[in-house]
Amino acid sequence: MKIQVNILVQNKINEITQNLRHPYIPMLYCLLCFSVNLIAAQEDETQDDYNPFSMNAHIKNMHTWHGFVVHPGAIFATSLEYNSRNTKFTLGLWGGAGLTTIDVLNSNTGDYVSANYQELSIYAKYRFSENVFIEAVSHNNFTGVEERGDKLRYWSYDRDQGYNFVDLNFGLNVSKHTALYFATILGGGAGDYEIQDNGDLENSWTHYFEIKSKVWEKDDYKLSLFVGGAWSFITDKTFYTEGQGNIVNVGAALNKNINLGKMKIPAEVTAMWNPEKQKAVLQLDITIF
Repeated sequence: MKIQVNILVQNKINEITQNLRHPYIPMLYCLLCFSVNLIAAQEDETQDDYNPFSMNAHIKNMHTWHGFVVHPGAIFATSLEYNSRNTKFTLGLWGGAGLTTIDVLNSNTGDYVSANYQELSIYAKYRFSENVFIEAVSHNNFTGVEERGDKLRYWSYDRDQGYNFVDLNFGLNVSKHTALYFATILGGGAGDYEIQDNGDLENSWTHYFEIKSKVWEKDDYKLSLFVGGAWSFITDKTFYTEGQGNIVNVGAALNKNINLGKMKIPAEVTAMWNPEKQKAVLQLDITIF
C-alpha cells in the first residue's frame, strides 16, 4: 500500500515537471508572481500612507501677529514640517520674506535705508488630543538688522538686540466652534523688559490670551470673531502694551475656498483693530499649497 502511494506521488510530480517544460508555463508563472507581488505592494501602500514631511506656501498683503503689524507690505511665507506617525508631535520651520521694503535707521550714518522683511522661526507642537496642545516657538525676525548697522547673529537672544525671543503656548478647543489660546514670552527677549530706576532691566514675561469663535457658516464661507489681550504680573509694561495690560487684538476673520477649475485655494480676510495703538488693518492670506 505504501509503495503504491509513493508511485502515485512520484507520477504526479513527474506530470507537473513535464508541464513546467512547456514554454508558456514559466511565463504564466512569472506573470502570476508579479501580479501577486504588485497587489501586495498596493495593499501595503494603502495600509501605510504615512508621510512624515509636509510643506505649504502663502501670499499675504501684509503680516500681522497678536495685534501687531509685523510687516505692512506684501510677503511670501513658507513652512516645512515634520509630523510623527501618530500626528501628536510636529517640528517645523516658518519663513517669511517681504515683497516690499521698509525704511530703517542706520546707527552709523544716521540715514534711513531700505530693508526687506526676513523671518525664520522654529516651532515644536505636541497635541495631547484633538482639543489640547502645547507649543514652543522661537521667533527670529531679523529684518533690517544689518541695514541698521548691527551684526547679524541668528542664534542670539540678547535683550538689547530685539529680534529673537521664545514663547510657550497652550491651546484648548472648549467646543466645536470656540478655541482658547494662551502664550507667554519667556524672559526678556526682543525688548520684553522694563528699565528700572537704577538702570537694571526687569523681564516682563508677557502673557497673551485670545478667544476665537466661529459665529457663522454657509456654503464655503466661515466667519470667526476674536479678541486678545496682553499683561504682565511683574512689570508695568509688556511686549505688546505700554501699560501693565490692555486689549490689543480685536477683529473678525472670513474664510472661503476660491475655486480655480478643479482646484480649491483657501483664502482668509482678517479685519484687525488694536485699541491701544488705535490701528486697524485688513489682511488677505491666500494659501498656494
